[in-house]
Amino acid sequence: MTSVSKIAGGGGGGDGAAVEQHARRGPEAPLVARVFASLADGEFHSGEELAETLGVSRSAVWKAGKALRDLGATLHAVRNRGYKLVAVSEPLDAGKIREHLATRSVRDRVRSLDVAWSVSSSNTILFERSNPPNGTCEVFLAEYQTAGRGRRGRTWVAPPGGAICLSLSWTFREVPADLGALSLVIGVCSLRALASLGIESARLKWPNDLLIDDRKLGGILIELRAESAGPACVVIGVGVNVSLGAPLLKSLAEAGVAATDLASACVSRPVSRNEMAAGLVTNYVLGLLEFEKEGLKPFSEEWKQVDALRGRPVSVQGVEGTTKGLARGIDLHGALLVETPHGLKKFISGDVSVRATS
Repeated sequence: MTSVSKIAGGGGGGDGAAVEQHARRGPEAPLVARVFASLADGEFHSGEELAETLGVSRSAVWKAGKALRDLGATLHAVRNRGYKLVAVSEPLDAGKIREHLATRSVRDRVRSLDVAWSVSSSNTILFERSNPPNGTCEVFLAEYQTAGRGRRGRTWVAPPGGAICLSLSWTFREVPADLGALSLVIGVCSLRALASLGIESARLKWPNDLLIDDRKLGGILIELRAESAGPACVVIGVGVNVSLGAPLLKSLAEAGVAATDLASACVSRPVSRNEMAAGLVTNYVLGLLEFEKEGLKPFSEEWKQVDALRGRPVSVQGVEGTTKGLARGIDLHGALLVETPHGLKKFISGDVSVRATS
């Protein structure tokens, strides 16, 4: 018997089916992807130059630019100067990501690594495949997701080049005892990857959010496919905002979403998305191997150091109503501890949402 469930949510997965447009870098790639790659340096390029380079008409370039805007990219068109993407954004490249993986032992465990221009959901792509062999993983990234979502079905918004949208599938020989805490482990591994790039201001909000200054930088969505007394496959979806652009951040703020990205969060140098993706994959592989052997314990102390809620008033929305109290960290199995007037209460990942109230 096979069962499917969601462990935690945040930003990487979604509903949908097959790959829509693969991001090949040659002439077979969708024109919108090729125009995006040509403009990724953040400089002006004339329509004539783009048309000649890409072997298409200026009208086709104009249509591709409109398509980029429709996907949320901030693209300026200035007479006599041409087109310019406001945000400098290195296109994702599977070969470059593989090159940046930390060690050969990690590279050997990455069974496949694919990059697509547009998909419905990177999580769904991997979930529709067969389980990778134990101790190996498959990785899928997309520049844009048409049906990306986070926890509780919330939409995950990211324009082309604006984020890392990454999914990784992994098979455990059997369901780990602390599987419900896996989103916490992946959160710690994500912060390890960011720290390796010099980004040390990020924090974790239980159970699955990455924050900088109490604004959402990213999130995690983990889905499980398990067999009775058999292997368990998890698909880990991660979204990290790299450069959403001021218009989208403003729009999110007006909608009540406190979001941020690395470009506006005091990062001292531009972030290479290929290096970041490789850092995430490297730390996930190493972390999953450690988690499979020892559970949550090796990650608990790191979690405590970056816990964005610890000691703060929180409001927990659960199936039984609202609970208010002070966040007191997590227990040995990853449950949130909340001190209330009626004593210490535990909340399990996936059953509640948490929001700091002051």
